Amino acid sequence: MRLISNLKLLIICLFISACDSDDGVELPLNNNLVLSEVLNLNIYEKDAVIACAASTDYDANLVNVYFYPEAGAESFKLYETDVFTVNGEDFSEYNFIDLETKPLFNGALRFFETTSNAAWFTVVYQVGDVIKVATPVRNKKSSQPSQWTDEVLINQQQSGMPIFSWDVLSEENNAIFFEVLTTESSDLVSGTYTYNNQFQYYKLDNVVLNITPDTPPNLISGNNYIFTVMDVSLDNWVNQVIMTPFTVE
Repeated sequence: MRLISNLKLLIICLFISACDSDDGVELPLNNNLVLSEVLNLNIYEKDAVIACAASTDYDANLVNVYFYPEAGAESFKLYETDVFTVNGEDFSEYNFIDLETKPLFNGALRFFETTSNAAWFTVVYQVGDVIKVATPVRNKKSSQPSQWTDEVLINQQQSGMPIFSWDVLSEENNAIFFEVLTTESSDLVSGTYTYNNQFQYYKLDNVVLNITPDTPPNLISGNNYIFTVMDVSLDNWVNQVIMTPFTVE
């Protein structure tokens, strides 16, 4: 299931639950176990973790696999296929990679950093007795490296409610946009998904998924913030990252 389907499921709060067992166990730290073997031992939900991946702006060989950890999530794991795998939905093709996660936006999101040439990644974590598995993420670092830019138009005619708009790198490759507004110290202010290449803080008219914690604060005139957009494809590869600082007028 692709990102769009995943988001639709999230919006109506329905996740597909599959493959039950009587006893849940801790996620094994054994790189000889493939993901399907782990899932066969546990209750799990597929397409239940929001994840995507991008190559970095400073090292074309380095990929960051980003994910959103829901409340109560623990035991974060990254699994990968080999470079030749075609079907990203086949969990028997995924092997565990022993990597630590790093915080993004002061922990509101997290990511794995890898130089792997795997064809597909998926993120797995545990919430209570349930293992949650991300929609597969395609690795395109060689065929379509992520573009990085700071080019975004910011309209601040309406005080405290800036309108952000940006060009679409490729209509064909784009599926959705992920917008993040943070303070200068990287604290998350808002996190939203839209199908349009525009977002106004803080209006939800075109927002299809909202991961903003609690009620977002009013922006403070004269303070500096950072606006980030990820242009995400159907296979969850990030085509482009737009990131720019700005001062609220």
